[in-house]
Amino acid sequence: MRLNLFLDESGTSDLTNIDPSFPVLALTGLLITDESYEKLKAQVAGLKTKYFPGKSVVLHRRDMRKYERGFEIFFDDNIKRNFYNDLNSILTEADYTLISSVIDKKRHIEQYGKLADDPYEIALTFIMERALFEADELHADNARVFIESRGKREDTIIAKRYNTILYRGSQTDSARFRRLFDTNLGVRHKTDYEIGIEIADLCAYPIAKYVLNNNEPNLPFDIIKPKLRANSRGDVVGYGIKIFPK
Repeated sequence: MRLNLFLDESGTSDLTNIDPSFPVLALTGLLITDESYEKLKAQVAGLKTKYFPGKSVVLHRRDMRKYERGFEIFFDDNIKRNFYNDLNSILTEADYTLISSVIDKKRHIEQYGKLADDPYEIALTFIMERALFEADELHADNARVFIESRGKREDTIIAKRYNTILYRGSQTDSARFRRLFDTNLGVRHKTDYEIGIEIADLCAYPIAKYVLNNNEPNLPFDIIKPKLRANSRGDVVGYGIKIFPK
């Protein structure tokens, strides 16, 4: 069995200019088998054809929130409501697992100072660890990792971070990382319309919002919470959501 891990983030890894209203990097991974991914792609393609006939639209939370780049149709409340009902049904019914790592950048600097490691690399390590545990349970023997392109320089940096994790490992045996994960990091552009990355983008912000304040209403999080990796009691923090520093 082969798994696919699609990654996208909410927030940035910048430790110099931290937004006090959003001081986190929330990297989120969608873990899914080849078979389930083909079904998910077909469902999302049908959704796009229904609401955006003849157009190429990327499901991107910011554009959806701002009613931009094709989502101007959301000015019609009925269309917006129906679209989200259909999208939420897909997110609820599809077979996948979410794994997220949320780095509190302000606390990270306070705790580690100039020795603070790169937030993205920390988050990616935590997610790959948990993806490995999931792969063990599913008896999967291979996993591919995909990210959205951020530009040639940024993509090169992330690829180096990925390879560092593979060969350095973590608290988990690094040999197990290399046996499971492909050595090549898949980099996708928005024009590739990689559905897995689009769904990861939609899930990243609600998870970040939940970590920042879990007392606020957060319907998008409530919808995806059952998809988060959890223990036998249904706890997601520490299992499907790794918060650092804790």
